[in-house]
Amino acid sequence: MINLKRPAGALSLAAAMMMSAGVAAAETRVTLKSASATSSYYVMMVQLGEMLRAQSNGAILPTVEESQGSVQNVAEAGRRPGAFLFTSPPNLIASAIAGNEPFERGGDFEAIRTLFPMPFITIHLVVRADSDIHSVSDLAGRSFISGGTGTFCQRQIAGIFDTLGIGDSVTAPEMELSGAPAALRNNQVDGYATCSSHPTPQVQELAATLPVRILSFSEDERAQIMEANPGAGAVAISAGTYAGINEDIATMAVPVGAYATNMDDETALAIVTAFWEQREGLAETNPWWAGVTPDLVPQLGAPLHPGVDGFYAERGIAMP
Repeated sequence: MINLKRPAGALSLAAAMMMSAGVAAAETRVTLKSASATSSYYVMMVQLGEMLRAQSNGAILPTVEESQGSVQNVAEAGRRPGAFLFTSPPNLIASAIAGNEPFERGGDFEAIRTLFPMPFITIHLVVRADSDIHSVSDLAGRSFISGGTGTFCQRQIAGIFDTLGIGDSVTAPEMELSGAPAALRNNQVDGYATCSSHPTPQVQELAATLPVRILSFSEDERAQIMEANPGAGAVAISAGTYAGINEDIATMAVPVGAYATNMDDETALAIVTAFWEQREGLAETNPWWAGVTPDLVPQLGAPLHPGVDGFYAERGIAMP
């Protein structure tokens, strides 16, 4: 594993903030955007915002905004003013730069820059424990909410179902993800998907009051999914992560990064320095940070922000 300890002579957060009197005096405002308030990524962004405010002694003033998901984040990154930090899988940024659907309206997507990795998106396929649904193939002919409307999750699940040959037989009700747990509890749907780092608060809350099952993919299904989507990878959710689920869950995950637009070099360096100096402390509060390591940076696709290029170069990390 690459060592991210600060080399001799490297900038600390305090030194980074002092590089520009304008940054410290003007109290740089940064908008942080990730996902809906029920997701683990929103919790992460709140945690990051609190950490940045404290570590910069108020020189960075973060504002956390709720989002419908990564598609909205990338779309906004192409056109909104002001320093903007957002989360997204790298393949969405590539789609935006290429002008693919749903980014046909355009924007300055070429200006998106990498800051640091986030915990990966983990796919959860949730059904009732008292149902007769035990495998992904059992979802054929069922009513299933495939993530929030228009989100990366919805697109990802649709692609997986098509790859596994059940896309045309799964019914997608007109219902938002926020209403999915209640719909499952009341037997209005057979299941739903949520794509968030694990453990995700929404599933934790549901599993505490309703026995649920989270479906595993078979090895053959995982191989098919990874062949169709090289950005996806196999991951296991450990037994005991959610109440009542006492065996490992074999599912899929997708890389996620924290990216920036309209951010000056000094602020970018201060944010990245603070993140890596405090990552272990963040993990003590929320375990999902423990899997974030510097060797994940090259997977994030977009060029490094010029303000942090030297930071990573000193630590032997370069984008491909």
